[in-house]
Amino acid sequence: MKLYFTNEHDYPVNLLHFLQKENNVSRRLITKLKRQPMGITCDGKLIRTIDDVPSMAQVVLDITDETEIIPNSELNVPIVFENDSLVVFNKPQGMPVHPSLNHYYDTLGNYFSYLYPGITFRPVNRLDRNTSGLVVVAKNQHSAGKLQRAVKKVYYAVVCGRPEKTTGVIDAPIKRQEESLITRCVASDGQRAVTNYSLISSCGKYSYVRILLETGRTHQIRVHFSYIGNALAGDDLYGGNCEDIQGQALHCGEISFPGEKKDEIIHLSSSPGENINYLFEKYNFTEI
Repeated sequence: MKLYFTNEHDYPVNLLHFLQKENNVSRRLITKLKRQPMGITCDGKLIRTIDDVPSMAQVVLDITDETEIIPNSELNVPIVFENDSLVVFNKPQGMPVHPSLNHYYDTLGNYFSYLYPGITFRPVNRLDRNTSGLVVVAKNQHSAGKLQRAVKKVYYAVVCGRPEKTTGVIDAPIKRQEESLITRCVASDGQRAVTNYSLISSCGKYSYVRILLETGRTHQIRVHFSYIGNALAGDDLYGGNCEDIQGQALHCGEISFPGEKKDEIIHLSSSPGENINYLFEKYNFTEI
């Protein structure tokens, strides 16, 4: 894949300034392309970062990728949105994002490699295997850099019982639990973690909540709701009730991010996943 940038000024601009300041190309990508034959060209000729880009000249970045993830054409994950820079999937519950020792061929990465051969898999937001919802995947390193910390997410969850407050803020530091590579816990010497929530509906046994994160710690939502005594339904790792479902009832239901046009913001949404829908069908949730 190649990216094209035109100097629309009526005067020359230094290449490094033109790429970094005017087009948000990361220094890391520029350094990588400088080492690559014809990685950065201007009107078909090699250009250095100390050179100027003439007025109306076109700079081309050759950002061809190599993928190491085995493609799997038998998978099927809905695509919610796509342009030249990124694709947004609606990941089902139970599907990992990245391949691992126990999930080598059944992940979102495997499906992405089938759809886009030769392009490196770069998910901008990562969801746990049993968390369903929207996942943004950048199609190149430049897009990944632009989207880093620019994707806004809203989560929805079914928690056990009913939180004491209709709206609340959980501000409790989180760290990895001793002697565990996976489990996290609230601890005074952990990293600050802040979760905002609002109660949508409840059936008594469970409640449906909307969640906004101010920080992005591993398992933050699951740890925080367990900490206040309302663990996520189906979350056996953090003490959730597993009588009705297996796997945490958590869904990334809304995202927004900058579009390709100036000042454009893309807003996307998706309906709750399979485990949350099952609880809605089984129990009578009353709106708060």
